[in-house]
Amino acid sequence: MLRTEILNEGTLHCFPRGLKYENGSLVNVEVSAVVFDGERLILASDKPIPGDERSAAFAFELIDGLPDPDSIQYLTADAIRHAVKYEDFALTVDGRYILATTGFDRIDDESHALNAYNHLLVWPVGEPDRVQVVDPDPRDGVGGSLELRRKLDEAIGLPYYKIEGLAAVPALTDLGEKCDGLLLFGVREQGQAYDDFEYVARLVGVHYRMTADGNLEFVDKLCERYRFEPSEYAGVRHVCGLSSLEYDPYNDRLYLMASFEIEDEAGEQTGGYLWSMPLADLTRDVGPSIVEDAHGEVLEFEHKAEGLAVLDTERLFVAYDNDRDMTLGRIDERDEREACEAPYTVLRIIE
Repeated sequence: MLRTEILNEGTLHCFPRGLKYENGSLVNVEVSAVVFDGERLILASDKPIPGDERSAAFAFELIDGLPDPDSIQYLTADAIRHAVKYEDFALTVDGRYILATTGFDRIDDESHALNAYNHLLVWPVGEPDRVQVVDPDPRDGVGGSLELRRKLDEAIGLPYYKIEGLAAVPALTDLGEKCDGLLLFGVREQGQAYDDFEYVARLVGVHYRMTADGNLEFVDKLCERYRFEPSEYAGVRHVCGLSSLEYDPYNDRLYLMASFEIEDEAGEQTGGYLWSMPLADLTRDVGPSIVEDAHGEVLEFEHKAEGLAVLDTERLFVAYDNDRDMTLGRIDERDEREACEAPYTVLRIIE
């Protein structure tokens, strides 16, 4: 069972203060995805960020292990700007490509008006302008990873779902053909409709290989690979849904993050928890271990933990998506953040 300590907490300014949409409403950053590519920390908001020179995906360089606030760069390739509601990033197993998934939580088969919510993207590390759509619809002029959408429909088996996790891990079985890894999608919500669902922590996955032109293709069937019940763990106080996946190549470990958002007599409460497991346990009937704080208590995040990135052998970067909740808690001496600020925590694994 892993224990952690907090190394640093703070906020990142993700766009100019006071930025507004065309309708006059204030833009609020809601970071839901993060990945470290070895040099830069790439984050994404699950809401659009307006401006020709901006997008919902942006990167910061790290200086002394922390994001440099003056180094922000937006990823503005057309495919990256077009996709809506980013939920997670991942590195391919070889560390050469970045993958980005949206939530896949809505579709309109007739008008294709919601295709932007159904994207899996891939691009070489450091070259976001070479982005490609994975498993697209074969019809000309129809955008989105709609072939992947059909595979997810079959694997999940319910009319409604939301994807919030993504991780590429080494293949755990010999397929008898070229394979570059196993791609895992984390399901947070599933049910009959967007207003009739349950929170889950379920993984569906498919083996993949990279193509000569830098895209990704699947080599077997997308199907369920793992699931667990967060509420069965002592110390978990609220019903949670999976909010991020992250493979740790330094320790051959998989992290599974889950978050909660509830409203009761005390008002709205958000937070989250973190689990870890040896990658080999993915094919065994073994539950993950919940991560603890430095005192041996269950680590409960003060904010809605939505993004997780492995920085090195012992450090983790946690990003929060508090939606419209502006409170900062212990992260800052100020009571509230500005709409352009994204709160974060850097953890260190201490055992």
